[in-house]
Amino acid sequence: MTSCHECGYVYEELPVERVPESLRAFGPSYREALAGVEPEAATARAEPTVWSALEYVCHLRDVLLIQRERVVLAQVQERPTVVPMSREERVSICRYDSQPLEDVLAQLAMASDLCARVFEGLTPAGWDRELVYNWPSTEVRDVRWVGRHTVHEGRHHLYDIERLLAPSQRTG
Repeated sequence: MTSCHECGYVYEELPVERVPESLRAFGPSYREALAGVEPEAATARAEPTVWSALEYVCHLRDVLLIQRERVVLAQVQERPTVVPMSREERVSICRYDSQPLEDVLAQLAMASDLCARVFEGLTPAGWDRELVYNWPSTEVRDVRWVGRHTVHEGRHHLYDIERLLAPSQRTG
């Protein structure tokens, strides 16, 4: 995966030096996108198979924490194989729909910063480290790709939320 036809993200267009600042931008960007959204709208699913805005934010928070650990693992082990995050199962197991949006937005900002700190501390050799990544297919990936992919996750799900929330669902 090197680009996304749906949201327009192109991996190679993001210099790796900008990965940390891009990650840190998610806290404010998501807070802004959800400002004034009624609680019912934030938790509503447009259809049973489409996550709610709250579920997307919970997912990104968890992605950031998991990606952070994957990058750390790649720095200390030789070409580790990462465990799938079980994204669909995690929604119900972790009870995404029951978490207060304000708490999740604060957690997202924290997770963004924690993940960014790991990427910003990498040496050139650290960016070259490899791991066996399991999505979209099992392949050997370098940490550069993981950083860019993590930014894609955040941008894509912000795009999902913006499409999901109609202006009529805002109080402001």
